[in-house]
Amino acid sequence: MRKLAINRLLERPVDEERARRFVARYGSPIIEGHRATFIWVGPADEVLLRHRVQGLPDPLTLRRVPHTDLWYVSVDMPPESRVEYQFEIVREGVRESYLNDPLNPRVAHGPFGASSVCAATGYEVPEWTLPDPESRPGELIEDGFQSKAMRRNKRFKVYVPARFVPLVQYPLLIVHDGDDYLDYASMKTVLDNLIHRGEIADLIAVFVPPGNRLVEYANHAPHARFIARELVPYLSERYPLLDVPRGRTLMGSSFGGIASFSTAVRYPDMFGSLLLQSASLVFTDIAFDHGGGAVFDPVVKFVNAYRARPRRVTDRIYQSCGMYEPLISPNRSMATVFREAGMEVLYREARDGHNWENWRDRLREALTWLYPGDQRFVYE
Repeated sequence: MRKLAINRLLERPVDEERARRFVARYGSPIIEGHRATFIWVGPADEVLLRHRVQGLPDPLTLRRVPHTDLWYVSVDMPPESRVEYQFEIVREGVRESYLNDPLNPRVAHGPFGASSVCAATGYEVPEWTLPDPESRPGELIEDGFQSKAMRRNKRFKVYVPARFVPLVQYPLLIVHDGDDYLDYASMKTVLDNLIHRGEIADLIAVFVPPGNRLVEYANHAPHARFIARELVPYLSERYPLLDVPRGRTLMGSSFGGIASFSTAVRYPDMFGSLLLQSASLVFTDIAFDHGGGAVFDPVVKFVNAYRARPRRVTDRIYQSCGMYEPLISPNRSMATVFREAGMEVLYREARDGHNWENWRDRLREALTWLYPGDQRFVYE
């Protein structure tokens, strides 16, 4: 392989002018084959790269090119990888954290702010996640009711497809962290595009935001009761929904995946499918030291209990996880447990982390498997 650009730069003395031309030419990060070089320019005592890649030291320390304000670090970056990162800068004892890369215009958004994105060779934003003027848009309807189970008013958004016909019965997709899926995973655009192109069946989706998600999503009986005994009947009275388990899917990522799975466990055979993305399926085999803190205690207790007595609670599970996130090992393990319990599982891994664009990029495969455009799933 040809030498990395940064190594070619260092083959002879570097002054500020050479450094400036280098940065102007290459920007950051520099993707070369299986390597990525991250660049920072500016006065500092120390520059650190914060990332979300399980297995790499965090933080990674950047080296300063002598006699310049140019800092760099190079790491392996397999093809089709997508990594979110930020910088931490130390100047005169003052530490500035969570700084995005000023040399990189590519950012990803989430509920805690934006992060810079390193897209390796071969990764492209899927075109079906982008607005298509040819796609007829569905409608998002604000709705809600007073929940007895949750003891408060629950608001949500209902997606109705563009070709909605009141005489047709539709499958129902229940989306945990609904607002985040809409805001950060382009899910309305994805539904509009896939339905318009005939890749998935017309469906009705309900986007449900949480209150305290770390409590409500951690195998919380009132939340499960709200979903199964209040939300589904409420929607069934207002929309022509398929009244069979195969027509109902629970969906969620991270703790939302636990909320989906635990609801299905509490109400077995009510939901025909689960769509679990980087679900927080943390468990222990010896003792109870899971390392996730107190918020994970009810999750670990729930998953441990299920692993002790696995059982079939739904027909199919689409399960995905990022290779670069700490949850990859428990997700791999649980995919086997689900299959052995008698459920059909489509399990996928991506060279990505625990983030919304990873979950967005898996939606097409998940939805076309669960809701194929020919609608055969309705009658099987």
